[in-house]
Amino acid sequence: MRLRTFLAALTVPALALGAAACSSGTSTSGAGGAGTSGATPATLTYWASNQGTSLDNDKQVLTPVLDAFTKQTGVKVNLEVIGWNDLQTRIQTAIASGSGPDVLNIGNTWASSLQASGAFLPYDAAAMTAIGGKDKFVKAALDTGGMAGKDVTSVPLYGLAYGLYYNKAMFKAAGLNPPTTWEDMVTAAKKLTDPAKKQYGFALAAGSYTENVHFAFINGSQDGGSWFDTSGKPTFTSDENVKGVMRYLDLMQTDKVVNPSNAQYDNGTKAVNDFATNKVAMILNQNNADNSIVSNGMKTSDYGVVPFPSPTGGTKIATFIAGINLSIMKNTKNKDAALKFVNFMTSPATQKTLGKPFSSLPVLQGETPVFTDNAEEAKTFQDIYANMSKPLPLVAAEDQFESTVGKAMNSMFAKIATGGTISSEDVKSGLKDAQDQVSAATGS
Repeated sequence: MRLRTFLAALTVPALALGAAACSSGTSTSGAGGAGTSGATPATLTYWASNQGTSLDNDKQVLTPVLDAFTKQTGVKVNLEVIGWNDLQTRIQTAIASGSGPDVLNIGNTWASSLQASGAFLPYDAAAMTAIGGKDKFVKAALDTGGMAGKDVTSVPLYGLAYGLYYNKAMFKAAGLNPPTTWEDMVTAAKKLTDPAKKQYGFALAAGSYTENVHFAFINGSQDGGSWFDTSGKPTFTSDENVKGVMRYLDLMQTDKVVNPSNAQYDNGTKAVNDFATNKVAMILNQNNADNSIVSNGMKTSDYGVVPFPSPTGGTKIATFIAGINLSIMKNTKNKDAALKFVNFMTSPATQKTLGKPFSSLPVLQGETPVFTDNAEEAKTFQDIYANMSKPLPLVAAEDQFESTVGKAMNSMFAKIATGGTISSEDVKSGLKDAQDQVSAATGS
C-alpha cells in the first residue's frame, strides 16, 4: 500500500488517538533523563533503516555509537534495524496505532507525505535550537525535511547524491575527456558502444520505477520543468517534463548506447555490476555505489566521477537531494531525550564515525566526506550535493508522483526494449495518465 493512500484512509479520530497515545519509550520528566531526583533515566526506542551490508552489520556499526550516547547522557537506546522492504509499512502501522518508536529514520523523499499525517514532531525554533540550530545543516539537505512553508518534521542524517561514474581506461583508450554537457556524454557513449562485443556506453536501471522517476525529475528540472505547481497540483505534462523524459528514454531508443536488456534491471545494483566488470563505460548512481564497485574488483583509481551533465543551455541540476532523515514521533514521552539523541546523531563526530561504513555524505556545513579515499571523488560529490541539487517535490503526494511516473517509464522502456517506438506524444500521454491518477487520489 502506498503511503498517501494509507494516510487518506485514516480517519481524524484515528490520527487524534495516535497523537495522544503513548510511544514505546520510558517516561522521564527531565532532559536527557535527568528528571527530578530519583527519576528513572529515559529509554528511547530507535528505528534505524538498513544502511550497511546487512541488518546485523548495521547493529554492529551503530551499537558502539549508541553506547557512547548513553555514556554521555545517561539515556539508553533500544535499537531496531528495519529493512527497506518493511520500514514504510512499520511506520504506517505506528501512525495508525499510536504505538511506535521515539525516534526513527525515514527516506527523505517520504518527509512531506509523512508530515501530512500529523504524527511527527515539528522542529520549531525551540526544537531546532536543541539540536544545534538549522545553520549547522547543508541547506539543500534541510530543505528535504517537509512541506515548503512549514516547520520541518525531519532533519538530514545521511546524505546521498547521484554522479556520473566513468571508466578511466575506456575513456583514455578512446581519446575521450570526461563529459561536461549532455551532448558530450552521448557522443562519448556512442564511441564506447560496440554491441558485437557486448559493450555499451551506458547501463541504466530501466526496470526500476524509483530510478526512472529520479531521472524523470532531474532531466525535467534541467529543462526548467516543475512537477507540481505552488498549490500542490500535479503538472506532469509540461513541455519541459516531456522533453526531459524523452531525452532519457532516447539513451536506449535513438542513441542506442544502452543495452535493451537493461529494461529488466529492476535495481541499481545490476547496472553497477556491469560497470565494475567493464561491460559498460558509464553509469548514473549514488555515491554509495562505491562499495559495490570496489567489491567487484575495481580500484577507486580506475574510475572517475563528474556531475550528471545538463544539455547545453540547461539548468545545472545533477541530482535530487537523496538520503536519510531523522524524525521524532509527536507522541513520544521523552521529547527532551529524543532531541538530545538527534543532536548527537547529527554532530560532526558521529557523522564522521558513520560516514565511512554507511557510504554517506555529510549533511553538515563545512564537513569533508569520508566515504572514499579518493579526495577528488569526495570533493565532486560534496559539490554536487550542496550546489547542483534540488529536492523532490515537497508535497504530500510526492510518493504517488514516484509510483505513477516511475511505473509509466518502466512500461516505456519495456516497449523500446522489445522493438517498439516511444514518441513525445506517447510520453505526454503516459504522464497525463499518471497525473490523472494523482489528481483523482488527492482531489487536486
